[in-house]
Amino acid sequence: MSPSTSLRVHRSCPSTAGMGMPSSSTSTCQRTPCCCAGSCRHPGEKAPSAPAWRSLCMHFRHGAPPVINPLGTRFPANATVRPSYNISITLSSAVQNTTFVNVTTPAAGDWFIAAHLPEAAGRIEVKGFSTPCPYMFQADMFVLRLTDMPVLEPDVPMPHTVVSPAKPLHVKVFVPKHAAGMRFQLSSCVTSEQRACTVRVLLGSITLPQSFQRSLTCTGSINCSLVLDSPPWEKWLQIMVESLGTANASVSVEMLVSFTVCRPGSASSFLNFISLNQSQAGARPGAAGSLAPAAGEAPHNVSSQRSSCLQSQPVVREDLDVVSVRYRLLNGPSVPVSSLAPTLLLLNLNTGMDSGGSLVLNLLLNKTSVSLANATVAACVSAASPVLSLNATRNCSTAFSQGYPLSVSRSSAEAMLIVLYPQTDDWFLSLQLLCPRGQGECSNAEAKVTVLAYLTPCFNDCGPYGQCSLLRRHGYLYAGCSCKAGWGGWSCTDDTKAQTVGTQNLATLLLTLSNLMFLPAIAVAVYRFYLVEASVYTYTMFFSTFYHACDQPGVAVLCIMDYDTLQYCDFLGSVVAIWVTILCMARLKKILKYVLFILGTLLIAMSLQLDRRGVWNMMGPCLFALFIMVTAWVHHGAKRRHCYPSSWKRWVFYLLPGITLAFTAISVYAFMETNENYYYTHSIWHVLVACSVAFLLPPRDKHKKPWAWPQKLTCRYQICQNDREELYAVT
Repeated sequence: MSPSTSLRVHRSCPSTAGMGMPSSSTSTCQRTPCCCAGSCRHPGEKAPSAPAWRSLCMHFRHGAPPVINPLGTRFPANATVRPSYNISITLSSAVQNTTFVNVTTPAAGDWFIAAHLPEAAGRIEVKGFSTPCPYMFQADMFVLRLTDMPVLEPDVPMPHTVVSPAKPLHVKVFVPKHAAGMRFQLSSCVTSEQRACTVRVLLGSITLPQSFQRSLTCTGSINCSLVLDSPPWEKWLQIMVESLGTANASVSVEMLVSFTVCRPGSASSFLNFISLNQSQAGARPGAAGSLAPAAGEAPHNVSSQRSSCLQSQPVVREDLDVVSVRYRLLNGPSVPVSSLAPTLLLLNLNTGMDSGGSLVLNLLLNKTSVSLANATVAACVSAASPVLSLNATRNCSTAFSQGYPLSVSRSSAEAMLIVLYPQTDDWFLSLQLLCPRGQGECSNAEAKVTVLAYLTPCFNDCGPYGQCSLLRRHGYLYAGCSCKAGWGGWSCTDDTKAQTVGTQNLATLLLTLSNLMFLPAIAVAVYRFYLVEASVYTYTMFFSTFYHACDQPGVAVLCIMDYDTLQYCDFLGSVVAIWVTILCMARLKKILKYVLFILGTLLIAMSLQLDRRGVWNMMGPCLFALFIMVTAWVHHGAKRRHCYPSSWKRWVFYLLPGITLAFTAISVYAFMETNENYYYTHSIWHVLVACSVAFLLPPRDKHKKPWAWPQKLTCRYQICQNDREELYAVT
C-alpha cells in the first residue's frame, strides 16, 4: 500500500491550524529541526511578529498523536520523548498552497497529523479591534492498495517471480503469538537471462520519523537469510523483493519463513495469559488460527532445551474513566523475577481511545528479596512484541521498534517511566534478573518487584499550576495541560517563566484593590443626589473586585460564586456604568433618563449574553450615549443661546481632565495590555476609569439642597395651625 497525502493550506482571514485525516492537535510537543520561522525558538528569544508567520509546521506519527514542543519547554522528569516526522510548508502569496507527502508501504493503523503556527506575541487584543489572519489546514489522503498479495506459509518453501525492477514483488506472512524469532531465507535466485541475480529484500513497514525496516541484499544463487528477534505478534508482516538487475530481466526466487515459538512457563499461567488478555483485546483477523499452528510448530522450531522462555503474569485492565485505565495484577502487585526467563506483563492499549493520554509505569524493588548486592532487575517496555532476552548487550529493541529500558537495584530501588501519547497496540513489560558475573551466579535467586501501571489523561493532573483538558478531534480523544501563572511544559512543570508567590499576591492585590478607586466616584454621586448612578458604581466595584480575585492563575484565589457568573456581572457592570455616566452628563428629564437607564441595561445584558467579548458591547452603548449627550447639549445651548456647559471652570477643572483620563484608560485597555503586564495595566485601567467618572459627573440641580439630615427626618411632634377662614352664615 502506498498512500499519498495532500496537504492544502488556505490563508484567509483564528490564527490556528486545523487538521484533516485521523488527527490531533496539541499545545506542546518535541523540539525538532522544523522551526517554522521561529516556532522552535530557544528560551529567552522573542516570538516572531505577525508578518514573520510565513510557514506552517506539520508533524506526522503512526499509532498516536505526535508529541511536539514548539515553545521549547521542558518535559516532566522520567518522560520519554521521541521526535515526530515533520515538514515545513512555506506560505507564498497564493491563497492556497498544496504539498504532497508520499509514504510507501506504510504501517497499518491510524496515522496522525498535527499542524501549528509560531508563538504569538502575547498581546491581549480586543475582539474587533484587530484583523485576524486564520490558516485553514486540510489533509486529503489517497491510497493505492495492492490486491491479491501472496501469503507465505511457515516452513513451506514458496517460489515467486519478480517480473521487472519496476514491478517489485510484495508478499506477506502472519506472525503468530509467542513468536520469539523469525528467520527469512531466500534461495534459488535465477534470472530469465541465466545470469547471476541481485535482489534486495525489505521486511516491515514504514513508521515515521524513524523507519525500522530491515534490508537484505542477495547476490547470486547462494542462500541468504535474515533473523529477526521478537517480531510483532499477531500482525501481518510485509515483505518486498525488488530486482537490481537489468530492466527487461525477470527474477525467480524461492522464499522460506520459519518461526521460533516461545513456550510460556506453565499451563496455568499460559491459560490465564491467553484467556484474560484475549478477552480484553477481542477477536483479531488471523488470531483464531494462529495459536494452534504456533503450538504445533513448537516441537519443530524450538531448540532441544525444553525450559520455558518466559513467565507470564495475568493482568486485568480496569477502565476508570475516559482515557483513565488501571492495570491490576491478579497475583498481587509484587512480581517474582528470576534470571532463567523474563517475566512478562501485557498492557492492553489497543482500544483506539488510549493513545491520547500518558502511560505511567512505576517499578519498586523489594530490597530484602534480593540476596545479591550487585544484582540488577532489567526491564523493557515495548509495543507490538516483547523483548525476551534482557542482557547487557541488548538495548531493549525488538525486530521493528525501539523499547524503553528501565532498571532497579538495591542502590536504586525505584524507577519510573512516562510514555507520552503511547501508540495504539499491545504493550509488554519484560523483567529479568541480571548478575554482573553471568547468569549462573544468580540462577537460584529471585527478586520481588512491585509494578504499578496506569493510563492517565495528564500526568500528575498537570500539577497545582495547570488544568487538564480533554479534546476531541474527528472522533479521537486526547488530553493536554493548560498552564497558568507563567508555568509551562507538557505537565506544567517548567518554571522558567513561573511567577513567584509574591508576584501572584501582588497581582491579586493590584487587580482587586484598584477597584476601590470607585469609592470617590460613589461619594460624589451620593453627594450630588445621583443615587441610581451610585448604585451602579457600587455594583461594578463589588463584582469587579471579586471577579479579579477569582480570575487569578496562582494560589491567591478567592471565588465567592461561580466564575462565569462573576465574569458576566463584571462585564455588565462596567458597560452599564459607562452608559449611565454619559446619560447623566446629558442632563435629560428624569423620566426620560430612567427609561433610557432601564432600556439600555436590558439591551446590554442581552448583547453580553450573545457575545461577551465583542467590541460593540462597549462601543455601541458608548457611541449611542454620546450621541444623546451631544444632542442634549446642543439643545440646551440653543435654548440658552450660549455654549453648554456655560462655565469655563466646569470645562477646565472637570470635563477636560475627565475626558483625558477616559481616553487614556481606553488606550491602555485596547493597545497596551499583554499577558505579562496584565496585572498592572488592567489595574491602571480601573484607576483611570473610576477617576474619570468622578470628574465627569455633572453638578447637582440648583433647586436641590444638599443633604440635611435634621431637615429630612421629622421624627417629633408638631403643633399644626389651621389657617383656613371660618365662614359663618348670617340669619
